[in-house]
Amino acid sequence: MQRYAVRMVFKNGIFDPNGSMDGCEILANDKYGAWGKLLDLTFAKRFALKKKYAYLLIALILVADQTLKIWVKTHMALGDEFPVIGHWFRIHFIENEGMAYGLQFGGPSGKLMLSLFRLAAVIFGFFVLHRIIREGYPKGLVICGALILAGAIGNLLDSMFYGLIFSESDYGVVAHLFPKGGGYAGFLHGKVVDMLYFPIYEGFLPRWIPFKGGEYFIFFQPVFNISDASISVGVIAILLFQKRWLHKPVASSPANAEPAEQHSLSSSENQSVGG
Repeated sequence: MQRYAVRMVFKNGIFDPNGSMDGCEILANDKYGAWGKLLDLTFAKRFALKKKYAYLLIALILVADQTLKIWVKTHMALGDEFPVIGHWFRIHFIENEGMAYGLQFGGPSGKLMLSLFRLAAVIFGFFVLHRIIREGYPKGLVICGALILAGAIGNLLDSMFYGLIFSESDYGVVAHLFPKGGGYAGFLHGKVVDMLYFPIYEGFLPRWIPFKGGEYFIFFQPVFNISDASISVGVIAILLFQKRWLHKPVASSPANAEPAEQHSLSSSENQSVGG
């Protein structure tokens, strides 16, 4: 006897192909063969659609990130700055050895280790994103996974290729794309380009504040890029909504199905027999 694994989702006893996983999972015989093929097709289409949108989001972030970085690299000298919105949003060009928000990590050997770690994280990220889509996790988690993966890829591209395709940026010196003499560094040793600067507050802190009172203070001081922002938004959203998102959808067994759901299955079986 041929058997099909069929995932059927019900709401109030009515089959709902777009419903959440609060239904039941059954093994059906030949009578449900058509249902099984239909539901498998529906699941495959939904999986492909979610995957397509996740990869589209990744592509859009990468295009925006790399376009801005290349423009900054080829039009601004190191340390150059210009205002975008008032005094609190500026484009300020700096480079770093690879960690988020301009943080440094251990010289050439540390840079290589960080680049290799990023590469491994990106490969692992693709597997994780594929899994959360395939297993039906909420769309919010899929979006956040895509944001984190896009950010990791964006900064990895800087580390992998920018040293090969750009000349050195310096104070008063604008870099060139594909210079005749070659790039400024080898593979996996490129510097990450940062430019987004949001000094929302600048001034002296009140003297009554412990430890820092009377000192000059800037908030928010780190300079970052679109990839850094993408990673941060994804991670913060997951932390905020982890109770809602980080649970695997679990299907109940047929024995635990609601009477209305069982009646729906029985009706389908009777119609198949009658046919």
